[in-house]
Amino acid sequence: AQRGHIVGGIRYIWHSQIIRASLLATATINFFNFVFWALFILYVTRTLDVTPGLLGVILGAASVGGLTGSVVTGRISRRLGVGPAFALGCVLFPAPLVLVPLAGGGNLTIYACLFAAEFLSGFGVMVLDITAASINAALIPDRLRARVSGAYMLVNYGVRPLGSLLGGALGTWIGLRETLWIGAVGAMLGVIWLLPSPLLRMRELPEP
Repeated sequence: AQRGHIVGGIRYIWHSQIIRASLLATATINFFNFVFWALFILYVTRTLDVTPGLLGVILGAASVGGLTGSVVTGRISRRLGVGPAFALGCVLFPAPLVLVPLAGGGNLTIYACLFAAEFLSGFGVMVLDITAASINAALIPDRLRARVSGAYMLVNYGVRPLGSLLGGALGTWIGLRETLWIGAVGAMLGVIWLLPSPLLRMRELPEP
């Protein structure tokens, strides 16, 4: 029965242009984001010589960015439209992470890059998550919500360990910094899935 529910959810997602594009975008972002995070701590502490205490402060910037993003996402959605706001989140979440492999020079420059990367990425992920949840809640019928959510999470969470495995392998083969570039840039490519879908033209959520 559980397998049938998952199959039913996947079938619904496949036939919904908007939900399918949303899932493909977020799954791509999550896959490459876990490629990135498999090596982030190692790179920052070993290559950039950031101390554990300072690293904790830097990681805390993501929470501050997330809180800020949660406060202003509604305003962004009303200004741009919910579909474009979701697409913006798909870019704002991974794009700041390029500052990590770019970080160099003196300590202050490195710390500023890392802090900005975490804050802006935390901001972007909240814009992404809140708009995605709103779109799903508005479009998915109540009778199918559990099935679709299960299938959505199966794909969206299932790619994460695969990304971590690939990140570890690439870090060994080509180096930490190069793999961080692949993770950050690859995640930004997730927005491409949205281009042919009606999602970018969705200004307001449809009535239930």
